Amino acid sequence: MKIMGLDVGSKTVGVAVSDALGWTAQGIETIAINEAKGKFGFDRVAELAQIHGVEKIVVGFPKNMNNTIGPRAEASKVYAEELKKRLNLPVILWDERLSTAQAERILLEADVSRKKRKKVIDKMAASVILQGFLDSQT
Repeated sequence: MKIMGLDVGSKTVGVAVSDALGWTAQGIETIAINEAKGKFGFDRVAELAQIHGVEKIVVGFPKNMNNTIGPRAEASKVYAEELKKRLNLPVILWDERLSTAQAERILLEADVSRKKRKKVIDKMAASVILQGFLDSQT
């Protein structure tokens, strides 16, 4: 079963997809969104889910370090609920505290330039979120 992981931000949505066995996560795309204009990339997420045969979606849930839910986590929750309605697939909120920091560390260790990091950080964060979920299932 293929699973999609999403890192939902205010300007982009990072997208990752698992392999068919659900062992590894691979970043595939960063979707530009615009909250102010009501453009959230739902159609592209749906298209990617169909292309990759996704049966479940994991959305990063950025809780605060003290386990409270702030504005970004609320926005992710609303995004997940809308995805569930539109795609009719199971959508799971996954605690993603520090996933972007972890993605940044991975890219720094790989000696990726700052310019290139900026282009791939969101899909790398989506991969970190999805891999965390996949690892918890074994």
